[in-house]
Amino acid sequence: MQTDLTHGSVLKNIALFSLPYFLSYFLQTLYGLADLFIIGQFDGVDSITAVSIGSQIMHMITVMIVGLSMGATVCIAQAVGAKDNEKLKYCIGNTVTVFFLVSVVLTFILLCFTDTIVSLVKTPFEAVAGTKEYLVVCFIGIPLITAYNIVSSILRGMGDSKSPMYFIAIACIANIILDYVFIGYFKLGSIGAALGTTLAQGISVICALVYIKSQSSKELFKFEYLKLKANISKRLLRIGIPICVQDGFIQTAFMIITVIANMRGLTDAASVGIVEKIISFIFLVPSSMLSTVSAMGAQNIGAGKFDRAKLTLRYAIYIAVSFGIFVGLLFQVISENALELFTDDHDVIVSGGKYLQGYIWDCMFAGISFSFSGFFCALGKSEISFMHNLIATVTLRVPGAYVASVLFPTTLLPMGLATASGSLLSAIICVIAYKVVTKKL
Repeated sequence: MQTDLTHGSVLKNIALFSLPYFLSYFLQTLYGLADLFIIGQFDGVDSITAVSIGSQIMHMITVMIVGLSMGATVCIAQAVGAKDNEKLKYCIGNTVTVFFLVSVVLTFILLCFTDTIVSLVKTPFEAVAGTKEYLVVCFIGIPLITAYNIVSSILRGMGDSKSPMYFIAIACIANIILDYVFIGYFKLGSIGAALGTTLAQGISVICALVYIKSQSSKELFKFEYLKLKANISKRLLRIGIPICVQDGFIQTAFMIITVIANMRGLTDAASVGIVEKIISFIFLVPSSMLSTVSAMGAQNIGAGKFDRAKLTLRYAIYIAVSFGIFVGLLFQVISENALELFTDDHDVIVSGGKYLQGYIWDCMFAGISFSFSGFFCALGKSEISFMHNLIATVTLRVPGAYVASVLFPTTLLPMGLATASGSLLSAIICVIAYKVVTKKL
């Protein structure tokens, strides 16, 4: 279950760690894609819009939970790199306690403000009821989502990126089966999509806990390690909170863009919702680079091997940029074909295709900034990631999307390009910050 990433070929370690992580993200993203694809087979545009908006809100919440769990991954990885087993046990125990409390509080707050959330994102009238139903069921399942991400962050911090892949594969298969049962057979619409996702996540968590119990020493589950230890719990939060808030800003920016699209009518709302699903799949590579750099970098920094941590970052950037250029060119040709997988509505296909052609370039620029963010997290300086994303969101990504919407009311292409420009600014800031930080290493 524990893997040492401080020895051997850096590029080989990146491949061995990131590929299972990539596949895990692929399967997790398939969740939302499956919901959208299946409900598109049995329901109309209003249901598609409800699920796309609801799942985007849930994606935002999940991403923030993952960001918060990055603190656990880094602390655990540094303990592994330093070969400090006592600290490792406390890091794991404190992670479980902190995230249990977070999930309970978050569930209560979200259920209290469901109507407000649906209203804030300017959900088209036809999709309001379905969106509310979807969110209520998913909000109840927040503890399960949190539990899965806790387990994954612990395992990845210990260098094991394969096991989470197996757990999410089980959940993905269960989700597809349950979607056809609830949406296709029982005709439950958006509620069925939410039930399938939530119950599948529960199955995944049960499998993960059984595995950890069978592979771990009984000492790992001693009650004393669950008691909050100030220096460890504070460090978990010190690293995790900036990433959580950063991801919250990014997702809020995308939600605002969704609101802008929702105000343009049902067609553009559905177009943006579907494209967000496609983009979330394409972003698997940049996301896997962030987590790979943070986990590998943290282990090597914990072992005092700063040059290996820098080399990990460099290779991750090469991979992210190469992939970004490839998909950027590819989707200039196949954007409408991608939309056709989810709907046969001609207007949605054309509108969404233009949005995707502009938005796709975000993958390359985000790949650069994500890789740097992983490195900053590994150093315990996650506040840098927070700052560059805040600046990009406030100064360019959101204002640019709004201006593009006003100036170009008949096409979504400029809105897509505006989104990508925000990540370009983030990448530039990251390069400058990296040069300043690494002077001391």
